[in-house]
Amino acid sequence: MPKSLKRIALVVTFGTLLSKFGGLIRQLVIAGAFGVGPAYVAYNYAYVLPGFFLTLVGGINGPLHNGMVTVLSRRNEKEGAYVLAVISNTIIVVLIPISIILYLAADPLVSLIGPGLNPEIHLIATKQLQVMAPMALLAGLIGLGFGSLNAREEFFIPSIAPIISSFALIIGVGAWWISKGAEVDSVSIGIKGGLILAQATLVGAFLQWIIQIPSLIKKGLFKFKFIWDLKHQGVKEVWRIIAPATLSSGMMQINVITDLFFASDILGAAAGLGYANFLVQAPLGLASNALLIPLLPALSKLTKIEHRPQLIQKIRQSLMLSSASMIALGSIFLALGDPIVGIIYGRGAFGPPAVNLVGGILMVYGIGMPAYLGRDLLVRIFYALGDGKTPFKFSIAGIVLNIILDWVFVGGPTPWGDQIPINLGAQGLVLATVGVNILTCWVLLLKLDSKLGNLPIKKWCNDLVKLLFCGILSGILAWIINVTLILPDGVTWAFLKVFIASFSSVIGFCFLGNYFKIKEVNEVIMIVKRKIISR
Repeated sequence: MPKSLKRIALVVTFGTLLSKFGGLIRQLVIAGAFGVGPAYVAYNYAYVLPGFFLTLVGGINGPLHNGMVTVLSRRNEKEGAYVLAVISNTIIVVLIPISIILYLAADPLVSLIGPGLNPEIHLIATKQLQVMAPMALLAGLIGLGFGSLNAREEFFIPSIAPIISSFALIIGVGAWWISKGAEVDSVSIGIKGGLILAQATLVGAFLQWIIQIPSLIKKGLFKFKFIWDLKHQGVKEVWRIIAPATLSSGMMQINVITDLFFASDILGAAAGLGYANFLVQAPLGLASNALLIPLLPALSKLTKIEHRPQLIQKIRQSLMLSSASMIALGSIFLALGDPIVGIIYGRGAFGPPAVNLVGGILMVYGIGMPAYLGRDLLVRIFYALGDGKTPFKFSIAGIVLNIILDWVFVGGPTPWGDQIPINLGAQGLVLATVGVNILTCWVLLLKLDSKLGNLPIKKWCNDLVKLLFCGILSGILAWIINVTLILPDGVTWAFLKVFIASFSSVIGFCFLGNYFKIKEVNEVIMIVKRKIISR
């Protein structure tokens, strides 16, 4: 019997929460062991390409995952297994040579991504990239498995798989941190610690693939069989979605590479971007998985013309829920950036300068959180409609604009010196991405209106403006509480202050959303009230 959307969302949310908790512990261990030092700065450059494949090809909500879900959810077990076998063989044939290239060309690739790195960081990053090169192949296997399981309504294993990778890093880095003792040779620490980071990441990726095998066997989808039937209708449909969607989603990863390129001359910027990005991606990933994973199969079943009203209603609901959650959270990040970073990372090698750097970056990320999730949501809607070309076209324009804005916001660097007097540093790189995402969301929404017709965009935008106003006021409330509330020193008291400010901000946001009669906010409040009354 098909599972309800609510039940699926609960399963995915629970599994994702476990994974995000593991990811938090992982980042705490890394921050305490390395801070914004050479090993972690180098890791951010070395991980770009392996991470590109792990996110793009192997990630949940990635193009391969979405393509498999869209196609397999419409086919029976036998035909689904056949399509999976063909796609698996193709992916393996493509990704093995790529893994070999990553290993052999590690040195020039690091030079290309981080031309401003000093020799020590460059050396560490090169060695790390060679260790992580096989992750390109593993990413393909992971993505195929996740997509196939989701298509057969198995959501728990894919949602908790990332925690395995986190545990591998926690154990590896934690053991090294304890064993290094009082060693003070920074070069030795950087190289040894950097290699441990890379090795643990590789092991974690391998385990993510291993953990899904029992479920694949149970669903009849794990069969080693060489089939090369690229003319099969199901295979063609997968590639029609994957090919342009991979290029489209790849544009986002190229934006990351662009940011790192310009950050290579900014001290500690790459590490700072990595730490701040994690704090953003944790709640963003939770919301994305809870909303988008169950949404894609549901949208795929509403693409017929007679289901158009239900499809538009589902799109409206998803856009408003994603916007409300991200505006509320973004306002908290904007108001409480430094305190949040200090509580989470501020220990060991992660001192006050690192807290200030990451806190400033987190505040800028907070501005763009609604656009991050909104863009992902709109792209998934186009995927569900069988259109991967439209997001791709706009992503190409977006990456060009991101390069220009990156260059402008870091002072316009050239071989003859900076050409622009304003240099926003690492925060400018994030601000450039935020601007591109906001513009992309608007253009995609207009394109969706022309594709479906009769979208009440004016009404949606009116409600969105109301949500933004709610977010501004709730953020101001959080900031006032944080500034005026006097508590004793210590991490526990600092956490209590941030909790009080954040909780008050969320309550204020919900109250204002209810006052402005935002339907989705009202529904969430009613659900919470019923839960409280039932207890």
